[in-house]
Amino acid sequence: MKRRIIGGLLASIAVPAIAQSSVTLYGIIDTGIEYVLHANAKGDSVVRMPGITGEFPSRWGLRGTEALGGGLAAIFVLENGFNVRGGDLGQGGRLFGRQSWVGLKSTTWGTLSFGRQYSMSYLGIQESDILGPNIYGIASFDAYLPNGRSDNSVAFQSATFRGFSLGATYSFGRDSAGTGNSPGQGTCAGGVPGQFTACRQWSARLKYDNGVVGASAVYDEQRGGANAAANFFDGVTPTPITSSSDKDTRIEANAWASVGPFRTGAGWIARTLTGPGVTGVRANLFYAGGSFQATPSLILDGEVYRMIVTQHDTRGTMGAIRCTYLLSKRTAVYAQAAYLENSAKAAFTVSSGGAGATPAAGENQVGAMLGMRHSF
Repeated sequence: MKRRIIGGLLASIAVPAIAQSSVTLYGIIDTGIEYVLHANAKGDSVVRMPGITGEFPSRWGLRGTEALGGGLAAIFVLENGFNVRGGDLGQGGRLFGRQSWVGLKSTTWGTLSFGRQYSMSYLGIQESDILGPNIYGIASFDAYLPNGRSDNSVAFQSATFRGFSLGATYSFGRDSAGTGNSPGQGTCAGGVPGQFTACRQWSARLKYDNGVVGASAVYDEQRGGANAAANFFDGVTPTPITSSSDKDTRIEANAWASVGPFRTGAGWIARTLTGPGVTGVRANLFYAGGSFQATPSLILDGEVYRMIVTQHDTRGTMGAIRCTYLLSKRTAVYAQAAYLENSAKAAFTVSSGGAGATPAAGENQVGAMLGMRHSF
């Protein structure tokens, strides 16, 4: 009798939960073969299978939702990043390094979530950066932008009202692993007694999008900590930002438009280091790109980038083109190439496909890749 009663109670609890909730498994597998000219200080070239990305970083994840009634739902995402060539974990070896959060979503006011999440700097370039987190893209000049995530964070994204929306994040300690957000940033876990602002990060975004044109503005501020650093990826040693008063800030202004088979986007990111332990460093990154869906299966796109780091006397200019052919809704093959020109003191690298492609200062680079991706 006791077994029947317990079984009946479990059944009565389980049935409505199953009826109102869902969990989805999803992912992307993306890799190929890459060639990079002048891939080291001696000027040697390299042919390799890149470790990090092709068109999109490889990942798998679980996404869940449960309807709670009244337009409210509980939601979560657990997303793992991995490298196809070796099957190893990305984001500094984290199990769910791309995303790991839980929250509440309301059709009326928006979404409130907690965990490891994207910053507004990352979300701010999603529509305007045409090539996206591509191996030849914005990461060549600022690896944080296509990898902008924060540990220990609270995030709010408002519902859209007449095309406008607001978003904000606050992190109590932005990076516990040191390599999870962008290389060269150091470890900044926060949670130091008596140093409330150490390793704190906050970001905010205002966005407008009417389906044809859109624009957004973003502010992102990261505070320093005992082991934190700021890397400009231009051949200059990373700048320590070891005081909680040191600030690494980015301001973004981005815009985009879509008309028929054409899509275009452009943006400007101003980055500044300030504080008692920092000699002021400023960088300006500009980009503009376009995409054309030539046929239902063929997409042609390209983008140009310009980085200027005044205090380091370093500049870099890169142009990239890409051709993607859709074999199906889930599978595509692609070919892409890029040319990067460094100023005399700069050592930006054309490829964000992993370590081992940094040129000598002042050396220009060519990168080319044939790849394949599949989503599930």
